[in-house]
Amino acid sequence: MNYYRLSCPKPQEEEQTEILIARLAAVGFESFEETETHVLAYIPEKEFDSNSLTEIEDCKNLLEKKRLDVKLIPDQNWNTVWESNYPPVLIANRCYVRAPFHEEKKDVAFNILIKPKMAFGTAHHETTAQIISLMLDEDFSAKHVLDMGCGTGVLTILASLKGAAHVDAVDNDPWSFNNTTENIELNPVKNIRPVLGDASVLTLPEQYDIILANINKNILLRDMESYTKALKKGGKIFFSGFYEFDLADIQHKAQSLGLVYKKHIVKNDWVAALFCKC
Repeated sequence: MNYYRLSCPKPQEEEQTEILIARLAAVGFESFEETETHVLAYIPEKEFDSNSLTEIEDCKNLLEKKRLDVKLIPDQNWNTVWESNYPPVLIANRCYVRAPFHEEKKDVAFNILIKPKMAFGTAHHETTAQIISLMLDEDFSAKHVLDMGCGTGVLTILASLKGAAHVDAVDNDPWSFNNTTENIELNPVKNIRPVLGDASVLTLPEQYDIILANINKNILLRDMESYTKALKKGGKIFFSGFYEFDLADIQHKAQSLGLVYKKHIVKNDWVAALFCKC
């Protein structure tokens, strides 16, 4: 999949940078990098609408001044880019996420092997790392699990390694679907079903004991009703992919659907939250 990369001069204030990233996420940008001088934002080619940038005041002004750079990044460039910038990740001294070119870490409970491609979910981003952190304290034994927006499949694989009876890994991006399928083969897991699709594939009520949804605020709000219907009574759902100032909106929507807030964790203003269908 080709991606567009937006390069935007970084605001002087950290709070303004966070607001800029949130606004870019709201119009479809999926992942972000910060350099000393710029914010880099990435969006799939098929999702990009240049007119959406004019809806963001900062971007509109920069466009008029010709200080906003938008570049198409061909699909074949990503492997080299990721491999050269992909350190392993250790979470809570219990989960080690690595690439094939890293040595295995022997003294941890869970080693996860991920081929670093463009699919989201390498555990480097705060949202993925935070959900993993919450998952490490959760009992997955014999549970039926849904990983919604599975990306690389890293959460899927961890759920399986922690004893889940079955995991459905769903993503609407063919690249992510293929990458999850590939990463499943690299790890000692057998009970995972990759699914290419979105929330419309959730047709059976109360099917899952645990749902993992690390996507973004807009999609979570849009599809939360479908997730809730698919969650068993007493089941748990993990939400991530949004900022701390968005948590109130997530809580309000969840409460309206009968979900009960349990806890959340924060890192660099990103949030992972746990709810229960009590």
